[in-house]
Amino acid sequence: MASGILLIFGLGTTELLLIALVVLLLFGGRKIPELMKGLGKGVKSFKDGVDGVEEDRKSAGNNPPADKTEKKD
Repeated sequence: MASGILLIFGLGTTELLLIALVVLLLFGGRKIPELMKGLGKGVKSFKDGVDGVEEDRKSAGNNPPADKTEKKD
């Protein structure tokens, strides 16, 4: 999946190494693990949210919504 995204942007090995070097220079070696930990927590939270939405959609598919229009005689 990641290689497909990188192909879309036209990034090669040289570009990725250059980006990694710039990140290392900007944030330093000590901050990178903290940044990756925060990124991992964010991705996990996003996946949990997507799973919750999928569960809601599945449960809604089993129980169709009630008809809101009432027939009055």
